[in-house]
Amino acid sequence: QVQLVESGGGLVQAGGSLRLSCAASGHTFGSYAMGWFRQAPGKEREFVSTISWTGGSTDYAASVKGRFTISRDNAKNTVYLQMNSLLPEDTAVYYCAMAGYRYPVVKQFDYTYWGQGTQVTVSS
Repeated sequence: QVQLVESGGGLVQAGGSLRLSCAASGHTFGSYAMGWFRQAPGKEREFVSTISWTGGSTDYAASVKGRFTISRDNAKNTVYLQMNSLLPEDTAVYYCAMAGYRYPVVKQFDYTYWGQGTQVTVSS
């Protein structure tokens, strides 16, 4: 069983930055792609970013491309999401997830394990 625990969320002004972390338990972290998703109030959960098992391949939603950067440290069983130039519309609960594949995937049903989420609030 894999457990994912997100941290790093909080309240930030528009234009600011936050770095989210997601620590994974278990020995399978380095074998699978990881992803970040978010859910804003009253909206469905949506894809944000994904990274391959080695970290060599990434993908981003159009709304965050150029502002967010995903990375991973397999020695620490941790995936990160660096968020810069934050906008009020980035306000959401952010979830990390572990895919059932090695390569980046954007569909939620391709992810096997999910964290509990961390709140990000961007004030205008």
